[in-house]
Order: sequence, then structure tokens, then C-alpha cells
Amino acid sequence: MVKLVLVLGDQLSEGLSSLQAADASTDIVVMAEVMGEADYVKHHPKKIAFLFAAMRKFAARLEKAGWDVRYARLDDPDTPASLGEVLLQRAEEAGTSQIVVTEPGEWRLIEALQSVPLDVEILQDDRFIASHKMFEDWAEGRKALRMEYFYREMRRKTGLMMEGDKPAGEKWNFDHDNRKPAPGSVDYSGPMRFQTDEVTREVLDLVRDRFADNFGTVDDFWFATDQGQARQHLAHWVKGGLPKFGDFQDAMMGDERFLYHAIVGLYINAGLLDPLEVCEAVEAAWKAGDAPINAAEGFIRQIIGWREYIRGIYFLEGPDYTSRNFLKHDRDLPAFFWGETTWMACVSKAVEQTHDEAYAHHIQRLMVTGNFALLAGIDPHQVHEWYLAVYADAYEWVEAPNVIGMSQFADGGIIASKPYISSGNYIDKMSDYCKGCSYKVKDKTGPDACPFNLLYWHFLDRHRETFKNNHRMGNMYRVWDRMDEDRRATVLREAEGFLAKLDAGDVV
Repeated sequence: MVKLVLVLGDQLSEGLSSLQAADASTDIVVMAEVMGEADYVKHHPKKIAFLFAAMRKFAARLEKAGWDVRYARLDDPDTPASLGEVLLQRAEEAGTSQIVVTEPGEWRLIEALQSVPLDVEILQDDRFIASHKMFEDWAEGRKALRMEYFYREMRRKTGLMMEGDKPAGEKWNFDHDNRKPAPGSVDYSGPMRFQTDEVTREVLDLVRDRFADNFGTVDDFWFATDQGQARQHLAHWVKGGLPKFGDFQDAMMGDERFLYHAIVGLYINAGLLDPLEVCEAVEAAWKAGDAPINAAEGFIRQIIGWREYIRGIYFLEGPDYTSRNFLKHDRDLPAFFWGETTWMACVSKAVEQTHDEAYAHHIQRLMVTGNFALLAGIDPHQVHEWYLAVYADAYEWVEAPNVIGMSQFADGGIIASKPYISSGNYIDKMSDYCKGCSYKVKDKTGPDACPFNLLYWHFLDRHRETFKNNHRMGNMYRVWDRMDEDRRATVLREAEGFLAKLDAGDVV
């Protein structure tokens, strides 16, 4: 019997397990742009445009390779609203009930496909290094699931930057060398920018028409939209960005949105680049002497360590992970996350960049917007849905553990051993944001005090019972306890005043 091979928008890889399990001479590839996938959160227009353009080009590539591809465009009048309805429609047309699909990266979609009244076979996504079983076996019996130890297993498995059984440079981790503050200038041109072709221009017109109310813009669209372009971008970054990537990967600059970052996450996560291919290119540059060991190791750790670990956690913890709220935070997401005015320069810059580029790097996400949300007690599910919506590289398997676990500590410490919080001092050290801010980062109290300074101590005070015995937070509480009682009272009063303004919708 003919099989339908469903290929999802983040599965644009010719070696996909579902394609390998099918026969191009008899089976039918099904791809579809459906509103149910485009609007379950209000995705950034650039994210939608990137995926639709890349999907259309991938479908054309499969057709050229001999596949029968049935592609439904969003603006086709008979395109259903959901993938399940598309499958039922195509199955009736083809006279089959057999569906094969590579496992989606979201529990929501897995459950939706399992509920379709057809014979749906879900195959393992072998584009990842660690299978679910491998991660489960590694996790079994461990008191704490720390990424560093999993990462070492991935290094051994792949052989990347290994010298026999030992890590290159005699250390597994060179992160200590990767924490330099913002440089005076950046001598890298940033990500490779591609001119829009006819396919992409059609998609941009569609997205402008259908998603005009979404946060973000498609103006100045420059993403790669096929494998060849993605590989050109990778080579461009390895040559120009990788050498200083490690040194400045945590730095932030108001006028430099990309610094030395790779901007390959959206291409890897959509299937246009293979993660091992990317890591091998980085390793080759290091071996050739074109990149220092701290840059190469730091990048490879993000891909085969953090990326694989995060996926393992997502599937290990199950479908309820995104609803967790260990700290019982319930404040609504402020309007300035959607572009309304805020006087906090760091948050304003990060949100402005996100609006324009559908991109912000990991420290902007973790220590600016994420840090503020955690300190202010924002509902973690709302925070999760914001990150899922606004970033072009965001899919739930990778986004949710980073937000629910790493950023918001809503999973109670499965991923992070302590909350990732800081006062304004960290942001001032690692960025140039504070120089142009309406608040004064050096002011701990008073009308001009940086809100991060006030909220930092407010967070620690209100969650004292939860964290007082955390060995990594003891020093923070000792500093708080040594403060003059009147000063502590002032800090808490002014923090409460700030939060009251936030709740009232005032500009803060």
C-alpha cells in the first residue's frame, strides 16, 4: 500500500528517517503550511517566512530527486487548518491509511498526530546524537542531571576534540576563558545576508498579509532558506566569527546585535544544517590553527552538549513540563516584552533586537529578559510562550527546557542548581547598555535605582525558605543579612513600589 510521508517544517533534511523508510517510486511526501501550526502561538513573522520559504524550496528539491510531493500552501483555498486534516485529505486522495513521520519535537504535535484516525507510524529522529534511550540510560539513578557530565559522554561518543580517551587541551571545559566583557569594537561583519529570491518574496508577501498583527517584522529579511545558503553562512562564520566567538560569547552591545555569534541555531533546528557537520567544521578550524581552543570547545559544547541535553530533558520530563511553576510566580508578562516603552535600556535593546531580527543571543535571553522575568515573578508559562513565539530558532523541545528550567527555575532545579539571577552589576559588566539607561546601575536605592538591583534582593527575600540551604546561594543571603535593617526595608519597599507600577501598566 502507498504510504504518505509527512515532512514537518523543521525536518528539512534529505536523510530524514521517514524519507529513508519510504520508497520514492511509490510513496507520497506530504508537506503543508497550515494555520494551526503558524498561530498556536503568535510566531514572529520572520520565523514564519523563514520556514515557509525553506519548506517550499525543500519540497522542490525532493521533487527534483524523484519524489511525488503533495504540498499545501497556506493561501491555497482548500488547505485545511491542521496537519491532521491535511493527512486525512491526502489519505483519501491516495486511497491509503498508512502514514510515516519522523518524531516531532513538540508533545503537542506528537499527541495530535497520534489522535488522527489513520495508521500513523512515528519514527525516531536520528538527526540527534543521543536517542531517547541513551539519555534515559544516562539519567537513570542520578541524583542530579547536570549537563557537564552528559557533555563528556557526547565528546567520547563523537570523538570531537578528543585525544584518545582524553579531551584536547587536557580540559573538558574552557568556559572560564569565555567571559570577557563587551569589546570596544567588533571586527566581524556578522551573519551572511542573502538576497531574497522569487520563492522568498512570495512568502514575504503572504506573511505580511496574514500575520501583520504579530510581534516582529519581515523587513530586511536576510536568512538562508536552503541548505546551500546555510552552508555558505557556516563557512563565512567559521572564518570570520569563530576566532573571537569564545572570548565574547557572553558580551552584549547595544549597536552590535550579533557580535561574533554563529547564528546557526535556526538552520540546525530546521534541518538545513547537520549538527555534526557544523561541529566538524569548527573542529577543523581549530586543528588548522584558525581558531583557539576555547572558541572551538565552547561552541561544540553548545551543540553536542547543551542542545542534546536539553532535548533529553524535554522528552524525559514529559508533556506537563511547560506547565511547571515551582516558585508559584503569577504576574502577567509586561507589555514592554511586546515592544511597549520601558526605561530599562537593557530590556529595551533586547526586545527591540528581537522584534527586528527574531534573534537575541543566549545571554540576552538568560540574563536580561529572562533575569527580569524571574526577578519580577512573571508567570513562567507566559514567559515560555513568549520565547517560543519570538525567536526564529525556537521549537518547544529546545525552548521550553531553556526557559522553564534554566531561565525561570520553574522545574525546581532539574536543569539549574540555582536560579540564574543577577543585579544590574552583571549587566553593566558584560554590556554597554547601562551607559545610556534612564536608571543608574550604581544606585542601589532611590528614584534612579536600577530595577534589577531592587528586584534581586526582593527575589532572595521572598524565596528565602526555598533557597536558604542552597550551597550556591549562602553567600548572597549572608550579604543581605549584613545589611542595615533600615536599608533592607528601603530596598523591599522600593521593589514593591516598582512591582506595583508594573502591575498597574505604568511605564517603568
